[in-house]
Formats: sequence, C-alpha cells, structure tokens
Amino acid sequence: MFGSVLQLIYFWAFLRDPNGKPMLRQGDTGDWIGTFLGHKGAVWGATLNKDATKAATAAADFTAKVWDAVSGDELMTLAHKHIVKTVDFTQDSNYLLTGGQDKLLRIYDLNKPEAEPKEISGHTSGIKKALWCSEDKQILSADDKTVRLWDHATMTEVKSLNFNMSVSSMEYIPEGEILVITYGRSIAFHSAVSLDPIKSFEAPATINSASLHPEKEFLVAGGEDFKLYKYDYNSGEELESYKGHFGPIHCVRFSPDGELYASGSEDGTLRLWQTVVGKTYGLWKCVLPEEDSGELAKPKISFPETAEEELEEIASENSDSIYSSTPEVKA
Repeated sequence: MFGSVLQLIYFWAFLRDPNGKPMLRQGDTGDWIGTFLGHKGAVWGATLNKDATKAATAAADFTAKVWDAVSGDELMTLAHKHIVKTVDFTQDSNYLLTGGQDKLLRIYDLNKPEAEPKEISGHTSGIKKALWCSEDKQILSADDKTVRLWDHATMTEVKSLNFNMSVSSMEYIPEGEILVITYGRSIAFHSAVSLDPIKSFEAPATINSASLHPEKEFLVAGGEDFKLYKYDYNSGEELESYKGHFGPIHCVRFSPDGELYASGSEDGTLRLWQTVVGKTYGLWKCVLPEEDSGELAKPKISFPETAEEELEEIASENSDSIYSSTPEVKA
C-alpha cells in the first residue's frame, strides 16, 4: 500500500522539475520527505517501483537515473542520446522502460546495467509517455499524435491510434485494462489490450491530464483554463468544476484508495483534493455536530502550523539535503 500510494500521488512532485531536483512527498498530507540530487537538467518524468524501494527519473541531461527510494542514493545512470521524457519499471523491478526525444523505446536490464538496452523503433516524433501493461507482456507508448501498442516478446507493433492533435497525457488502469488518453478537449477511454475505443467525453477547455477513479465511478481532469473537472464515468455528465490553481494544470492523479487526488500546475504548486468532502482523512478532519456545539457537521482541514499555503513543488531550504536515515518532514 505504501508503495502504491507514493507511486501515484507523488507523480507531479517528481514530474517536470525545472531545477533537476525531483522530490518525494507524503501521499495523504503532501509533506516533503526528500529530494533526489544528481540530475543536471529539468526532470520530465519519474516513477516508483511496485513496493516503493526504487525510483527512476527521466531528464533533459540525456540520462535516466535509478535511485534507492529509501536512502535517496543514486544506484545507476543510464546514458541516452537525447532528452529522456518517461520511465517505467516492470512489476518485478528487473527492467526499466524509457522513451524520449530520440523516438526510441529502450528496455534496460537493471541486473546488467553495463549491457546494451533493447531498442524498439517505430515512432516518428519524440516519445512523451511509455508504460508497461498487461502484466509486462505489452508496452503502451505515445508520441505527438500517435499511441502505439507493442508486444514485449517480439518487440513488434500490435496496433496504433492516430489523432489529429497532440496527445497530452496517457494513464493505464490495470484493473479492467483501461487506457485513458487526453488530446485537445477530448478525454478518451480505450482497451489497453486492443486499443479498441470504449467511450470519450468532451470538456469545455483543452485538457492536459485526466485520471479515472479506482472504482471507475467518475474521473477528474484538468487543463489550460486552470480548472478541475469531475465527470460521471458512466454517463459523461459533468458533476463539478472548480478553480484552485493560478496556472494551467498539467497532471492529475487519484490515490490508489480513491480517497483523494493530486493536481500539479504551472503555478508551481501541488494540491491535494478530497474525493468525498466530509470524511476524516490525512489533513482533513470531519467535525461532527456533537463536537461543534450543535452546528451542522462540516469538514475542516487541520494543517500543520506553517503549511496553510499550497504544497509548493520547490521545497524549503532544507530540501537540498538528501534523505537521512530519518527523513525530515516539511511542516
């Protein structure tokens, strides 16, 4: 559970770090845990392995790095020929998938870091996202206007989807093998096994990212108009829309338990949102009527003393120090 919470809820804290210092934050509170130091360029992508013991990052310094997620130590650097945009571990953490501006997918055997990676060619523009799927038997990858499905064993393309505008994000849902793709104002759902369409919704603004709730009841999306949108997955009805950010939203992700979701914006903040307002969870405390002088029950957020502002991507001055045996918590 610890690993899976980190893997999704920290995604934006890792992603697109302009200073080359990806960081790790506590999933239910947003508290800073530590910063990985070593890249010399902007960090475009990051992930944790299944049990959160290893992290991987993709950067503009033409490298992907693998880290010990407990100590913060750099384990290996994987040199590339161009900017690296995306990284993903297999379920057993033995292999790392990378993709980037050189249009190639690479598969590294992490038990043999000195060995040359396997390469898959076929994309015609820089790769934005690459993910293992179907128990690591297949690979999903997206470039500017194409999403492709590959067979891992034969290293060949199975099928591709072409779009008339740039693909802005891609999320893989293992339970049910669903692929969520955003492009323009569209939020599309496809089978991850065959790429066959399932359904699609249109938003009122350009969408940069969308995430499906674990129980597949609804989804959230964010984009260029600074708003977050919540839709009923079955009917496509817009349930809510609200502003909180002061810049375009580039990533949204649900926590694995579905209790909250995170949004990351160009305004430099990571925000945590409660899925169902009024429950005690993380920083949120529900004050019941008998505890509040007979008033109607209402959710209250009990922040640490100095953390009432939004969760900043750039950590405090202490964030430049790497993990210690007892990670410091930003309060």
